[in-house]
Amino acid sequence: MYIVLLTLSLLSSTHVLYAEVGETDLNEASEKQYGVKINKCCFENELVVDGVCRLLERYNQTVWTPQFKTEDGNDAKVKYHNFVTGIPDCATTQQRAIFDLPKSEDELNLLTDGRLQHVINHEHSSDNIKEDPVISTFSLHDNIAIPEEKEPSSYIHNQNKYCMDKILITNANITGSYALVCIPEVKINWKDMSFLMRKVLNPIFHAISMILFLLVAVIYFVLPTLRDLAGNIITTINMCLIVSQAADLVRIFTEFSNHVSFMITDIILYISLLAAFFWLNSFGFYVWKTFKSRNVFLRVTDVRKYCYYSSVVWFSVTIMAAMAICAHFLLDTGTNPNRKTRIQFSSSILIDDVEQETIGLLGIAIFFTPVAFTIIFNVFFYVTTLKIIKRINIYGRIHHKLKGCFNLFLQLFLIMTTAWLFLLLSWLNIDELMYAHIFVNLLQAILIFYVCVLRQSHVTFLLRKSCCYAEPVPTGEWGDEMTHMNGGNY
Repeated sequence: MYIVLLTLSLLSSTHVLYAEVGETDLNEASEKQYGVKINKCCFENELVVDGVCRLLERYNQTVWTPQFKTEDGNDAKVKYHNFVTGIPDCATTQQRAIFDLPKSEDELNLLTDGRLQHVINHEHSSDNIKEDPVISTFSLHDNIAIPEEKEPSSYIHNQNKYCMDKILITNANITGSYALVCIPEVKINWKDMSFLMRKVLNPIFHAISMILFLLVAVIYFVLPTLRDLAGNIITTINMCLIVSQAADLVRIFTEFSNHVSFMITDIILYISLLAAFFWLNSFGFYVWKTFKSRNVFLRVTDVRKYCYYSSVVWFSVTIMAAMAICAHFLLDTGTNPNRKTRIQFSSSILIDDVEQETIGLLGIAIFFTPVAFTIIFNVFFYVTTLKIIKRINIYGRIHHKLKGCFNLFLQLFLIMTTAWLFLLLSWLNIDELMYAHIFVNLLQAILIFYVCVLRQSHVTFLLRKSCCYAEPVPTGEWGDEMTHMNGGNY
């Protein structure tokens, strides 16, 4: 009996011991499973080497071990943590890289709840670090309003809005911490002059400009008597300006840049501007050559002439655009932080590009140098044509039309050149010049609509006749010229 009771007591105590041990293991496994989640950019056996995920064994580096701190900067401990590999999902906001390296002004702290704290100490970074080609292409500070005082600024990124890892910079042979974060949304201050001008009025002015350019293009394309060589050139110029306005409108909203390539929008903007000035130059050449020629009969070869002009203009634009793009990718070695922001993660789980690249200064120079030469050529066309006009004593109906084209060319030349000069001035990072460019951009559209439509009596006459009175538009061979000669009345 004593032996049976002793056996039962031993079995019961052993069962209780095993139950306690099993419960402890279960709780520990549960804590491990539901530990703090840390977003890691690469696999656990990888680190970031010059912006690319690489295996640790290739570079004789140790595994990244997260170090936790409190929001006050004190050391903290977390019993269990789990890695979530992959880049953050920023939706429509930008992604930027941050480097926590020796003597850098950026400091990355992992908080105990899995969030990332980015502290900016507002101190000058080491020159050898800044000059590194990998680091120099990244800039988070340009997209965040940082106070001017020297006190540290702090930003906290939620658990799914960042990824962090160890980084090795091979050029400087230094290691540190790396993070790819989503740009925090800046609170809108409707009283801020800069915000109102850049984010509110600027898009509205672009939209109004596109509408005005479209009206001019439609009027000159729809009315039959305006579809001569000069009218087709004016239509093409306005279509090019519409494209440039649309591309510039996309570039305004930088916070949505993850789904927009600034490189593509820049190329479209500069190509359309270059094409507009080339067409304006062809307009001046057409007027100059026609006045210079003894035979001024115009309308026989308008379609063929437009095809010739179109071939020359678009071929020239294509050549200049190809030269600018090749120069940007092959020759432009500048380290402008706003020029390129690129990082590529290549591993077995993801291949993703986060790219915000804009055209470099060399490419812009190749785009804009031909525009400067077209301005010089247009001045030459204006001066020489004006001398020819002063020598003409007898005017026919074709001369009246040509003189009207000459005046229209001069007005378009002054308007577009002024707007282009203000565009150049807006790159000086002076707020007043930027605001002036915004208003001049709208003024350009208003003036072009005025000089091409409202100021042209024959155009307004045709519009009234076709729209207000619902009468057929005259399609006689010289209806447009006769209307222009008679001041809008037959």
